[in-house]
Amino acid sequence: MKMKFGAIVVAGSGKIGGHVASKNKGGAYLRTKTTPSNPQTVAQTTARNILASLSTQWSGLTQEQRDSWNNAVSDFSGTDIFGDIRNPSGINLYVKLNANLINTGQTQLTTAPSKVGIPSSILQSAIADVSSLTFAIVFEDGNLDGVKVLVRATAPQTQGTTFVKNKLRVIGSFTVADDTIDIRAAYVAKFGAPAAGDNIQVSVAVVVSTGQQGTPQSIKALVQV
Repeated sequence: MKMKFGAIVVAGSGKIGGHVASKNKGGAYLRTKTTPSNPQTVAQTTARNILASLSTQWSGLTQEQRDSWNNAVSDFSGTDIFGDIRNPSGINLYVKLNANLINTGQTQLTTAPSKVGIPSSILQSAIADVSSLTFAIVFEDGNLDGVKVLVRATAPQTQGTTFVKNKLRVIGSFTVADDTIDIRAAYVAKFGAPAAGDNIQVSVAVVVSTGQQGTPQSIKALVQV
């Protein structure tokens, strides 16, 4: 259970007793804790195996290599749920960046990289064309060619569904070419062929060679004949 104290407790996150504290756009709230199902999907198992493998690999690094990660943490600080700046630990930074690299088919790192700027990306459109058997995502900017992106998508949702954060699933990584990627084969393998009128949401995040991941951008796909 995490809390932020002022004159009184002003925010909380996590579990305490049979309750969970969190917040949404409506403000802070407290709800009854529930135990989610754990279907042990292939994707879940793969993700857990990657994290376990990287944790083991950390122990196999030289002390000099581990020191490089420990010394780099302040460069990769982020904000927590309360908006306060926090530094990751050296092992957490190593696992996070290398997991991103593994998920996008890029070369793992044994020493900490220097932090770099992430290319800007603006999603222009996502169109699944049933007739041409394509599912193209197009970017507005012309500076992403050759860059890796990690794509998440939903199965077809009921019309009117807009909150899909907990429904997005990784379908694969792609290399941008001519400001475009085609995700149809990966989407079909995960969810089956889209049909005209389906409500499908897509999320795309840039992952550079340092393992840094950009802020995911979401868009509703147009599924047409």
